[in-house]
Amino acid sequence: MSENKPKRRNALGRGLGALLDDAPASVPYEKLVSEVHTINTINEIDLLNIEVNPFQPRTQFDEESLAELAESIKVQGIIQPITVRRLSERKYQLIAGERRYHASKLAGLLRIPAYVRTANDQQMLEMALIENIQRENLNAMEIALSYQRLLSECDLKQEELGDRVGKKRSTVTNYLRLLKLPPDVQAAIRDGKLGMGHARALVNIENIDQLLDIFKRILKEDLSVRKVEDLVKNLKPHDGHQEAKESEQKPAMSYELKQVQEKLSSHFGSRVQIQNDQNNKGIIKIPYLSHEDLNRIIEILDL
Repeated sequence: MSENKPKRRNALGRGLGALLDDAPASVPYEKLVSEVHTINTINEIDLLNIEVNPFQPRTQFDEESLAELAESIKVQGIIQPITVRRLSERKYQLIAGERRYHASKLAGLLRIPAYVRTANDQQMLEMALIENIQRENLNAMEIALSYQRLLSECDLKQEELGDRVGKKRSTVTNYLRLLKLPPDVQAAIRDGKLGMGHARALVNIENIDQLLDIFKRILKEDLSVRKVEDLVKNLKPHDGHQEAKESEQKPAMSYELKQVQEKLSSHFGSRVQIQNDQNNKGIIKIPYLSHEDLNRIIEILDL
């Protein structure tokens, strides 16, 4: 008769809390037994004993916002504890709550309430990315890049990613498609010059020149999303007869190649094109929009 071993719960679909609950211990079992009273409870921890999360996607924090939070902490204290993992007897590493951590230092606190959890490096990265995504002040490009990192670095599928961040797969896909837009358009989204609605309309334009023409009109004429959608809908194919002729000559692209093309486009931040013939020979095109954009691509290639 085989022993009944406890089954590990599936964390998919339950977000950040599931990762925290299911994280395997990063310290020996004997030590965990002796420290069980500190795990999954709120503890007061010296700020000097906490190091920042090296997997934190966001490296810059608004100084004015931090100062405001520090003033609030002086008056109200820490309302929501931070979350840390134990590295050694007196050393901890942040999992979530880096703004509260920095603001508490600004407020002059010596100790901070914290939940102590266990997590490995992979889970640390995933939790940091998910917490980052759940922030309300992220722009669309920051969300898209975080989604892409979760897919590539945490080896998640889009369905799993949607479950982790509490979004529909279509929502996740719409953000990921932003990474196919030219760098100038991505920069405008990042800087708040272009809304998500405008971007979703632009991403449907196959021809780069047409896309950039409408992009420039949006900025110059302050076009509404509805107007942009109408412009995209009424676009004529660029050199339509030639494109139709080339389309007839080219074999249909396989699903696998389309996936590779999408990954390359996301990696380079440009609309990469793969052309493949019937003998599975072809070329990869990486377009650039300026000398600076070319240098950016060269840096990615590490040439």
